[in-house]
Amino acid sequence: MKSSFFTALTARAVLLTVLVISSGAARPAKAAELGHETVKAWNDYIASREKQIALELNSSKGFLAMDFQNQQEAAAEHRSVLAGEVFVKRMNPAGGKGDFQIPGGTIHHWRGAVLIPDVPFEFAMHRIRHPELETEMQEDVLESRVMERISPDNYRLFLKLKRTQIITVVYNTEHLAAFEKHGDGKFSSSSVSVKIAEVEQLKGGGEREKPEGDDRGFLWRMNSYWRYQMVPGGILIECETITLSRAIPFLLEGLTRPIINNVAGESMERTLSELRGRMARAAEKAR
Repeated sequence: MKSSFFTALTARAVLLTVLVISSGAARPAKAAELGHETVKAWNDYIASREKQIALELNSSKGFLAMDFQNQQEAAAEHRSVLAGEVFVKRMNPAGGKGDFQIPGGTIHHWRGAVLIPDVPFEFAMHRIRHPELETEMQEDVLESRVMERISPDNYRLFLKLKRTQIITVVYNTEHLAAFEKHGDGKFSSSSVSVKIAEVEQLKGGGEREKPEGDDRGFLWRMNSYWRYQMVPGGILIECETITLSRAIPFLLEGLTRPIINNVAGESMERTLSELRGRMARAAEKAR
């Protein structure tokens, strides 16, 4: 089985939500149902964010998401990443102080950035756009394959994911990945989930998929958005993930919120650090 840098980060974003929601549960969660109001609120949120991303990608004022903050915040984040730190930030939807509560669900929105030093830009982008070239597996990915190459920069990706943290959750997921070039030294990409099915393990070793949106509600939707920019000394990569899970019970909010935030930040930081290491090893082998 093979997994690209892009695939591994997509998988980590998916598994992040499973982990943080299940971490707050004292026992396996009961079934939850994804309703029309929840889907509409998710779609509205995604449409709004994608519109803003498109404006930023085509702006003359900047390219990375970090560029579109106030001048002081942007400068501080640039310095941090260029100095070799992994920058992680929880996005505050609608000006709020935490994850975005919607009818019947919760939207989790995070962004991270890392510098990949001393790796040629074209080399990195070729590997990221062709997951079949990679051989390093992520621990939580049971299976990974490109289902369909729609065009040179668009493909459908299958990921079978497993996470064991208090409870074990397995998902069959499919994602549409798309890449776009924005002039010399600039690329963007997106990964949009088109199927997320929780897998039920049957006696005798078999399995079956639960109906989408009628499961334990740890993960219903997941999108990720990427920006890759060549900078002096390497490649600056940003990852923005937006996921949808069941609503967090009010009585558990105070207990689970710190756990969710800590695990989310640590997971994003670890993912980007591992990405830097894998890319460096691939470039070294190619020399």
